[in-house]
Amino acid sequence: MSSAPIDIASAIQSTSVKRHPSPHHDLNPSTAASSKQPVEPASPTSSVRSNADSIPESALKPIPRRANLPPLPDMRFEQSYLASLQGAESYWRIAWITGRDQVVLPLVQGMLWTLLLSGWRYWNRGAQFQGASLGSKVRRWWWDVNHWKIPEEKVSEKVGEFYTAQIGAGGLD
Repeated sequence: MSSAPIDIASAIQSTSVKRHPSPHHDLNPSTAASSKQPVEPASPTSSVRSNADSIPESALKPIPRRANLPPLPDMRFEQSYLASLQGAESYWRIAWITGRDQVVLPLVQGMLWTLLLSGWRYWNRGAQFQGASLGSKVRRWWWDVNHWKIPEEKVSEKVGEFYTAQIGAGGLD
């Protein structure tokens, strides 16, 4: 005896998963943008009259678009995964490709992105007002124009004073 939500989830999953995908056939399914069909202007009829004063010439005869734009790439994960599985000869190779694409590469990407953001925040914290770069000069000029007081002490000094006051007030001296 199983529950209804599990039966519904199982039915949805089993209908959307291809059991034996083909890299040659399923690599890039055709879309509406795959085939180009030129637009044919409709023949003028007697019931439709155009008023030259109300419709601009640019709307009646638009400039044709350039025809040398490439089709949009298919950025779905399944397509690149099937393409990388195409050269796999054994189950170990399939397991390696799956682990690399699903675990290792996202882990490395997230780690590098986090290190980059942490380094930027650390560098930017010290360079906000004390730096000699163009951004610091513009920031100081903007604060001076608005008659704002430029902070003199660093935030780390304020935090140290705060904790010293809190611990001292708690009777831990």
